[in-house]
Amino acid sequence: MNASLKAEFFDSIAERWDGWEDLPVLMEKLRTGLDELGLGSDETVLDVGCGTGNLTRALLERLSAGGRIVAIDLSPRMIATARRKVIDPRVTWHVLDARGLPFADASFDRVICYSVWPHFDDPRSVASELGRVLRPSGRLHVWHLISRERVNQVHAAAGEAVRHDLLAPAEETAHLLAGLDFNVVTTIETSERYLVTAVRAEFSKQDGG
Repeated sequence: MNASLKAEFFDSIAERWDGWEDLPVLMEKLRTGLDELGLGSDETVLDVGCGTGNLTRALLERLSAGGRIVAIDLSPRMIATARRKVIDPRVTWHVLDARGLPFADASFDRVICYSVWPHFDDPRSVASELGRVLRPSGRLHVWHLISRERVNQVHAAAGEAVRHDLLAPAEETAHLLAGLDFNVVTTIETSERYLVTAVRAEFSKQDGG
């Protein structure tokens, strides 16, 4: 699916997105999840597919004045909605495709792909790019707060632009990351969540390390 068509789809639902969530419940789940991820207070975090900024808000609660968030999304209207909702100098917002990021190598301590992974048509290319901008020993999280089956049901019914955006089994995602510059440390798939956590290797396999 053409990236511009996906951007148009998410543009069309940006203003309604938060109305489909019980935001207090979601925020509590995000807080609990971030506790488990072990986020440091001074980290620089890349929030991939930030949508309307709900994860960004939860991250800000955990970060000190020295922490930073770079929040990206393919949809300009999602970014616009997030900007209005989350006003904090520690965040910078960008309309970007995750396959080609304008950031230097090893720019981030942590990359979080919350509720976005199945929308990547080429997850291997995205993972490689995220590995590039992640510092050695930094962590990548592929994270959902509902089951894989529910993710796929929602997408199948949502419209042509995302109908085929299916979340792979966690073991499959872990295998993909392990074949790149990552060491997988967590693989969880239950009726309530999906989480694959991988640590960026100290040396790039592409460099012969």
